[in-house]
Amino acid sequence: MSKLRVVHYINQFFANIGGEEKADYKPELREGNVGPGLAFQQSFGEEAEIVATVICGDSYFNENVDSATATVLDMIKSQNPDLVICGPAFNAGRYGVACGTVAAAVKKEGIPVITGMYKENPGADMFKKEVYIVSTKNSAAGMRDAVKKMAPLALKVAKGEAIGASAEEGYLPNGIRKNFFEKKRGAERAVEMLIKKLNGKEFETEYEMPSFDRVAPGAAIKDMSKAKIALVTSGGIVPKGNPDHIESSSASKYGQYDIEGVTDLTAETYETAHGGYDPVYANEDADRVLPVDVINEFIKEGKIGSLHKYFYTTVGNGTAVANAKKFATEIGQKLVDDHVDAVILTST
Repeated sequence: MSKLRVVHYINQFFANIGGEEKADYKPELREGNVGPGLAFQQSFGEEAEIVATVICGDSYFNENVDSATATVLDMIKSQNPDLVICGPAFNAGRYGVACGTVAAAVKKEGIPVITGMYKENPGADMFKKEVYIVSTKNSAAGMRDAVKKMAPLALKVAKGEAIGASAEEGYLPNGIRKNFFEKKRGAERAVEMLIKKLNGKEFETEYEMPSFDRVAPGAAIKDMSKAKIALVTSGGIVPKGNPDHIESSSASKYGQYDIEGVTDLTAETYETAHGGYDPVYANEDADRVLPVDVINEFIKEGKIGSLHKYFYTTVGNGTAVANAKKFATEIGQKLVDDHVDAVILTST
């Protein structure tokens, strides 16, 4: 019996080409396995062989989604694969979106495919209902564990074997439910779980509920005429040219920019880096997203005390929750250190 032909998709980092400075790397097809492909090859044993690896920089892919997807898909199809593996991407947002996009495109061609990423990766929410996404740890330190779960599932998918429940196979729940007869009825199972919970014992719920942060609102500002106000936005407003190269989606960074003395954000000086909405109106007048002009009018009228000299900006489009929390913590501490009284947070 001949080995299954496998094509592996990875980014520039896992191909050992470089980090962020090489994120604009264009799609490339290489023979055999590269980087983490070796671990997959060892796990496959004699059942499958990685015949080729497709590499693409995260920034290049996400900034040229349509053309990059088409190019990558053509490279994959040229190898006549029986199976495609994308990633794993762990918690790398742009990589996760790329893996999910490639996997979805491959599946539409009728080629078996799986990918892997951390549950909070934006690519997970975007594609978990379209393709099998194996749940991984949040960093590359979990590569061994990821391969251990991904390889067996990949072979089952390639062979067309029956795939079990997400809890059994290790993939993220995809919303598909199947009826089956359980030995104990639901009421009995629910009571057993409740008793375990009341006694402080471990139990596994059959329907996991989403967990949302609860943030207590701050006290109202008593006198706005004396307050120092800061502007923060997820609308991607940046100085012309986007000097810090904030990504158009799945942002891995935020920017801090000095607006001391600036009373108007003009088309010649500011623009948006956001890739999730039509940028025309924001580029014409960035004050539409970050109201520097109106704040300065209020200051002149005595309605607001002052405007903080820095504004903070990032892109909310597909950005991982973990990254968003990290940005908020860092920005929040800076605002506290600078004795800012209140923040106006704008979106798109």
